[in-house]
Amino acid sequence: MTSGRSRFHTSRAWVTANDPVWKAWRRPGRAEAISGAVAGVLVLAVVLTLALFDWNHLRGPIGRWASDKYEREISIDGDLDVTLFSWTPSVAVEDLRIGGPAWAEEDDTLRVARFEGSARLTRLLAGQLELTRAVVIEPEIVLIVHEDGRRSWVMDNTGPDEPTRLPLIERLLIRDGRVRVDEQGRRLTLDAAIDARELAEGVGDEDERSGFRLQGDGALNGQPLTLRVLGEPFVQLRRDRPWRFRAELTGAGSELNARGQITRPFDLGHFTADLSLSGPDLANLYLITGVVTPNTPPYSLEGDLARDGSLWTFNNVTGEVGDSDLSGDVSVDRVDDRLRVEADLRSRSLDLDDLFAVLGAPPDPTETASPEQRARAGAMRAQARLLPDAPLRTERLRTMDGRLDFRADEVKRNELAVTAVSLGAALEDGILGLDPIAFTFAQGELNGTARIDATGDVPQSTVDLRLAGYPLEAVIPARNGQPTVTGRALGRVQLQGPGASIADFAARSRGTITVVVPQGRMREAFAELLGINVGRGLRLLLSDDQRTTPIRCAVASFDVRDGIGTASTFIIDTDVVLAQGEGTLNLRNERLDIRIDGESKRPRLLRVWSPITVSGPIRSPSVGVDEAAIAGQVGLIAALGALVAPVAGVLGLIEPGLAEDANCGALISEAR
Repeated sequence: MTSGRSRFHTSRAWVTANDPVWKAWRRPGRAEAISGAVAGVLVLAVVLTLALFDWNHLRGPIGRWASDKYEREISIDGDLDVTLFSWTPSVAVEDLRIGGPAWAEEDDTLRVARFEGSARLTRLLAGQLELTRAVVIEPEIVLIVHEDGRRSWVMDNTGPDEPTRLPLIERLLIRDGRVRVDEQGRRLTLDAAIDARELAEGVGDEDERSGFRLQGDGALNGQPLTLRVLGEPFVQLRRDRPWRFRAELTGAGSELNARGQITRPFDLGHFTADLSLSGPDLANLYLITGVVTPNTPPYSLEGDLARDGSLWTFNNVTGEVGDSDLSGDVSVDRVDDRLRVEADLRSRSLDLDDLFAVLGAPPDPTETASPEQRARAGAMRAQARLLPDAPLRTERLRTMDGRLDFRADEVKRNELAVTAVSLGAALEDGILGLDPIAFTFAQGELNGTARIDATGDVPQSTVDLRLAGYPLEAVIPARNGQPTVTGRALGRVQLQGPGASIADFAARSRGTITVVVPQGRMREAFAELLGINVGRGLRLLLSDDQRTTPIRCAVASFDVRDGIGTASTFIIDTDVVLAQGEGTLNLRNERLDIRIDGESKRPRLLRVWSPITVSGPIRSPSVGVDEAAIAGQVGLIAALGALVAPVAGVLGLIEPGLAEDANCGALISEAR
């Protein structure tokens, strides 16, 4: 071991004495010393230069570079001061101006009288921007949305519309700020004041307790708009500590209130809130949210609102729409630059009027309705019209896609005896499909589909509805507590054509409308009158005779062209009478014009030689005969009109019984 140490020390002594590299490293020579000194002086010079540099000399180059990069005028018209050598490097800018895009004309996107900001050096070295302090004095922000969707504040229109994400700011102060919004497509304008102050934490009910405040007025589609947002002070913020806020918005007849928190401060793409909203019509929310919603009676809803990037959810929704309850979940996402809405909704107790309002029909004025809806309902009643004329907003349908599933487990008592409803809707590229359309009655059901092509200015629609097993006694009035007619009706409506509303579509449609009663029973008194066996029919009515006769077959089928349905088949066949009819069902003006001839199958003594007419508004038709053809028989006509209900007014007159039974099997097969 001693020999090894001796050899090591000998080698080291030789290297120290003879190796030039070792000598240069251990003891720099004159040249190396000079080089080191020069380098040190240069570093010191750079440091002193940066420390004493007048940064105003860079205002022009910075402005020109930014203007070229973002294709808009950007300038610093006041002082620019930068402090680099600190654990929190800082910058101060006066009179900063960021112009708007060329299409925004002369409106600047941002003007700031003075901005002061400091960043944490350790985060900068790690490639992250985290501000320890930011002060913004007299900012003026102008946000413009063009009708085609372009946004003035988006610096790179080629990129996706991502949620706004700002760097974390531990302490933010905003003094005497203004925000102006102009969304041209929705005719939305807002002029608001914005301030952020260092006050006690908490979001109180008064401005004085809130560190952040944004409050302003404007207009939405010509109606007043107000916005108020209160929040905690931007003091001692951390990435893992949510920032709480409260917001109130009133406009277009709607009122929205939210109380929530931004999960990560200044990351507006992630937040949650308890949201309540109310107003006279859900359709008005389109102007606020951009989401297409149907016409409804006045509503009041609340639920859990959340945003996760481009996905918005409104879950655990509860509340009322008109006189119906409503619950469910709604989501809104942006897929391939188009909104997509998914909704699963349910009602435990549905009022049919509220559902029909979705189709454009105003609710009954005696029920929950807005003043505008009551006025429309009154106008429709005055005109004796049934079909709603509210236009479908095709330009709105083209802006989004979506799916809706709606189910009503129970329906409030109604004239149609509807007990349950199930509806499905799918909207893709401007084409709305309704499947299923399902109404369950106490007896019977209505099922069908509809397709509305809204890709053009005027929608093109196709409707196919089937009625099965609906009881006649549900629509034909009883007499003295006893049904005049019993049986199960089958029906089918197949129509297609253009039209901006249901009324417009019906007035221009083509197709068929058919109703069939394959079997049933009718009071014999009415059956006799159907063949106008006046003597026996009136005697049975006046004696309150309840005997019935079978309905062997009843078929009414209309071929519809340009909104006018012409009766191709109209037959009512009973054991005692065969009645045949002709005429029109006019969907343009919603009027009936039907003539019915009845032939008794038994010889009778009395016959009024004129067909019966059913005419007038579909909503309230009149039954009568041609007075000019039967002058002198007014007394008999009056007796018939007083004793026979309108639905049973398909009544004939007396003649010898020559008719044969109609071929119901063939008629029903043809009608189906």
